[in-house]
Amino acid sequence: MKELLFYIVILLTNIIQGITGFAGTILAMPFSIMLVGYDTAKPVLNVLGLLSGIYVFLGNSRAVDRKELRKIVLVMAPGIFAGMGIKMLLAGREAALYKALGIFVLLCALQGFYQKIMGKTAKKEQEAGRDRLREGLNYAILGAAGIVHGIFVSGGPLLISYLTRRIDDKTRFRATISTVWIILNSIILAGDIRAGLWTWNNLRALGIALPFFLGGMFTGGKLYRVMSQRIFLILTYVLLFISGVSLLVK
Repeated sequence: MKELLFYIVILLTNIIQGITGFAGTILAMPFSIMLVGYDTAKPVLNVLGLLSGIYVFLGNSRAVDRKELRKIVLVMAPGIFAGMGIKMLLAGREAALYKALGIFVLLCALQGFYQKIMGKTAKKEQEAGRDRLREGLNYAILGAAGIVHGIFVSGGPLLISYLTRRIDDKTRFRATISTVWIILNSIILAGDIRAGLWTWNNLRALGIALPFFLGGMFTGGKLYRVMSQRIFLILTYVLLFISGVSLLVK
């Protein structure tokens, strides 16, 4: 029953992923950890995140902001390696990781509520970003996003915090962030293979998950074309908040 719920979580969260180009993994990760455990949830969701990037990129490659893409990858990649090292140091203390992820998700949810409901706009954030201090903060956010992504494959909210200051066009935003996942999740996949996480059980779980993933991405892509992204961003942060609480009470 738990495994079936895992695949349903993948279906539902990839509907959101298909709409926005992000949030699928971080929405799925807390519930997936509880349902199938970290050692299955992390590698499987990482590959699905990589495939979601390819799915969006294939239809939107010309919309990618290549200048921002280079900057993001160059700053986040070292953080990913640091995050994978931190995870190895904390092996056997998964409870602490659950709590840390829960707090992180709650903070991201609250930040999202503030930005969307209080009316902060990407344009205003870009104007503030010209300040040197703001630019330094932007790089710090990217570095932290890399670390979190290396541990949980869930650096998206911090990356979004940065990218909304840089790109205000929905299509460019979605295409750029999806391309980021192709590159960064490939790095994590190589690390997972070296760490021996790709067991027969995880390969089987990935194979079963693929139809659910494709169904979610297809549905999300259809909704992306006809519905307001702002509504779904608010929904995403509501779901993030619920995910964070579920980890803290685990």
